[in-house]
Amino acid sequence: MTDVNRDKLVADFKVVVADAEEILRATAGQAGEKMGELRAKLQDHLTSARHSLAEAQAAVVERTKEVARATDDYVHDNPWRSIGIAAGIGFIIGLLIGRR
Repeated sequence: MTDVNRDKLVADFKVVVADAEEILRATAGQAGEKMGELRAKLQDHLTSARHSLAEAQAAVVERTKEVARATDDYVHDNPWRSIGIAAGIGFIIGLLIGRR
């Protein structure tokens, strides 16, 4: 997920929150046509934000799967190196825990 997509997602949610606050202010004393327009505007922004969030979630899931596949391939190609790395990390963690 690129920085531009994350920024767009954050911007969409800020717009949704701003519109929700505007609806709350409008409902304090009025109802009718203005309220209907605000509700429609909020619904449009909410739909857009949900769509952006779904795309972001799909991108994160796909990236996670790619990393998992790459890790699995590495471990299968280099089993002894992987065991050595895991043992080294375990040793360092054991030292750090033992100091406490």
